[in-house]
Amino acid sequence: MDNLLHRLHELQLAHGWLSDDTLRAASRDWNVPLYQLQAVTSFYPHYRRSPPPRATVAVCRDAACWMKGGETYVREIRSRLAAHADVEVKEVSCLGRCECAPAAAVDDVPVEGWSAAEVADGALRRKPLPADEPTASPRRFDADPYPSRDAHYGRLRAALADAASARAAIPQTLRDAGLRGMGGAGFPTGMKWQLVRDAVPSDGSGVKYAVVNADESEPGTFKDRVILEELPHLVIEGLLLGCLVTGARTAVVYIRHEYTRERKAIEREIVRVRSLGLLDAMGGVDLSVFVSPGGYILGEETALLEALEGKRGEPRNKPPFPVTHGIFGRPTLVNNVETYAFVPKILTVGADAWKAMGKNGAPGLKFLSLCGDVAKPGVYLVPMGTTVREFVDGPGGGMAPGKRMQAFCPGGASAPFLPASAADTPLSFDGMAKAGSMLGSGAVVVVAEGHDLLALAGNLVRFFRNESCGKCVPCRVGSDKAVQIIDGVLAGRSDRAAFDAIPALDEALRLTSICGLGQVALNPLTSILRHFPGAAAR
Repeated sequence: MDNLLHRLHELQLAHGWLSDDTLRAASRDWNVPLYQLQAVTSFYPHYRRSPPPRATVAVCRDAACWMKGGETYVREIRSRLAAHADVEVKEVSCLGRCECAPAAAVDDVPVEGWSAAEVADGALRRKPLPADEPTASPRRFDADPYPSRDAHYGRLRAALADAASARAAIPQTLRDAGLRGMGGAGFPTGMKWQLVRDAVPSDGSGVKYAVVNADESEPGTFKDRVILEELPHLVIEGLLLGCLVTGARTAVVYIRHEYTRERKAIEREIVRVRSLGLLDAMGGVDLSVFVSPGGYILGEETALLEALEGKRGEPRNKPPFPVTHGIFGRPTLVNNVETYAFVPKILTVGADAWKAMGKNGAPGLKFLSLCGDVAKPGVYLVPMGTTVREFVDGPGGGMAPGKRMQAFCPGGASAPFLPASAADTPLSFDGMAKAGSMLGSGAVVVVAEGHDLLALAGNLVRFFRNESCGKCVPCRVGSDKAVQIIDGVLAGRSDRAAFDAIPALDEALRLTSICGLGQVALNPLTSILRHFPGAAAR
């Protein structure tokens, strides 16, 4: 689908940056007001309005990397490149490489496990950058129901053989299986598919859309990155099954711009599925990839839809919801990467068998990312309902040598922290809710004793402050006020009494912010104050 942001991206690729003259020419050629181009380019961090440097080094400043000495790491990189004014070193929000913390990228190429000296050499091209290509040896995950590559898309082929029955049966099967959205919200997937299927576009056009939300950007979260790279066929098959059920004829994989190798894996899979004739068999589905111009807020589904319409990525007021009023006001199916990827497995084994794969009353399987003070950080597929202790001690290899667990965050930066005493809590929607946290984005961040929990909370609240789109006053002002309070206490300018204002501030953000970012922005701080009151007694 044609999009203003895509055209600006292509323009930047051609010129290296977007000058005033370039934008004025684009305004004339595209018949788009100049103010509209300026409004869009000023919102998204990926657009450059000044000439690019010789090289750009991006270093993550967020929680997982901060815990692994990220502040020292970036200082050393800056020191080594201080004499090279034509090299830009910038601190950025999460790069989605938390298992390799501290994470860095040179000219958007991840340099996993590189020392500060190697990063500097890479920026100066004294050391070649790694090939930013998908792995040639993808792992075998139990979520994949197919024994071989030749068997891929078996569920889609079966559904196409009796499309009318499939459109009726698939949403109910997903509901019976208990599949919920794995991006954080946890909305029942079968219900969402049914709502989009039954929605009638208000303009009578019959046009519907289906979208994969692959804008994974929350600190500690990187499971979707692995699924995109190693199981792209399941993501595409789940998306096309969604198109079949809902009647969508335009499908988009919306992916963050930092995920180059993952984008390549998906694009190659789209070429493959087209060559297999499956898009034609579905009546000519238009399937494409959209590269995000950046910003954590784009993970919020209505902000993502605004971007797909070529606008600033600011969340919409709801209702109406995307299931009835999505892209250009038409019914739109939006699910995240993991949710779509589970659909072929569920349709292969059946709802009851899927549910039986879980533990402690939770249904099915779950991809989880694990990072922090553990021996084996990474992405693992486990039964939903596996406890935190089982997860850390099993796939995670236990705590890092000489470390003892102090706290953990079970669902990414937005999930409240829990103390080590809660490690026997199941990693499930209900289990985490009962414990006072949430499964969220499925990102388990483990914090060992010795870390300053208040400083860690400050790092996370600062992330939300930085990533707020600024559209609504409560989030824009409230998140900044929280950062000021934390920084004041950490710097010794304020005492413990400064935190007395936090409960009321948190309530105001929860009740009045437009989207989930503002509603969860203070979770890291409020949970630390609740479970670790000594952390604030400074």
